Amino acid sequence: MKHFNYKNIEAFVFKLWAREVSGENISEKEKELLGQWKTNAEKDLDAVHMKESKERILSGLESYFTSSHTTPSIGRLKKYSYQIAAAIVLLFSLGGLFTYHTFIKPDIYLAESGKRIIHLEDGSVVTLLRGAELTVSKSFPASTRVVNLKGDAIFSVAKSKTHPFIVYADGFSTKVLGTVFKISQSGKRKAVDLYEGKVAVSSAGVPVSFLKPNQKWTNFGIAHTTAVISFVSDKASGKQTSELLSLSFNDVPLKEVIAVLEGNYKTTIHYPKDIENKKITADFTGGTVGENIESLAFILGFEVLKKDNTYLLKK
Repeated sequence: MKHFNYKNIEAFVFKLWAREVSGENISEKEKELLGQWKTNAEKDLDAVHMKESKERILSGLESYFTSSHTTPSIGRLKKYSYQIAAAIVLLFSLGGLFTYHTFIKPDIYLAESGKRIIHLEDGSVVTLLRGAELTVSKSFPASTRVVNLKGDAIFSVAKSKTHPFIVYADGFSTKVLGTVFKISQSGKRKAVDLYEGKVAVSSAGVPVSFLKPNQKWTNFGIAHTTAVISFVSDKASGKQTSELLSLSFNDVPLKEVIAVLEGNYKTTIHYPKDIENKKITADFTGGTVGENIESLAFILGFEVLKKDNTYLLKK
């Protein structure tokens, strides 16, 4: 089978089913082979794939049953309808795998031992880092350019004002019109680093974040958490400093909120351990470390005591 081209498969299938609908006997061996082909072909196909396969097959078979010179009788139409139905069924079972792999099955790229550079049809370039996997549908590029990513990769997206490029990763997505950015996924910790252009990062349960160049989106490895960090290089020393621009939590345990605040503000926060699992929803965008800790205390109904760089949340 794998040595036949598509048209030869169509012709073979049509003739075989024409024999059956015309009343010719099909041997037990042929029936057994057809049953095996059908089972193997259909096991990997879902309802959407089946529908698309049938549409493509109908289009390919149209020339067998149409004529511009004669109008077939009702009897011939009935016969042709049986032949079409039979050809479709067998084409789907016999040629289903061919159709699926050629026209439907997504292309999957894997960087097994090191970096791998993928050139997409729209001109975008994806650099997969070691262990990463990129899935691209056969319909790419469409009105919306969509790919799926496992692991880490750097994207240089071809610009288009009308065709957004969306990368679906593990629990979040990144939408752009044309830019250069990096997606990192290490366990529960997710991040998007933007080098050029603009991107919008979406994650379940938290607001959409819009990044500018030299900014990072991250969830700090905590579900329903989102932050935007800005990086600035000091012209004199060349060292890079970071600033937390926004920070949002949606129904996140207090102990994890505290850990993020301590880590980003280089401070220590003491609080009653009996409420460490209390769920917190808060937006700390735009505040200083003191203002944000005051906001947290207000949510908890606590007072705040400060000594040096240490804060105490007290009932």
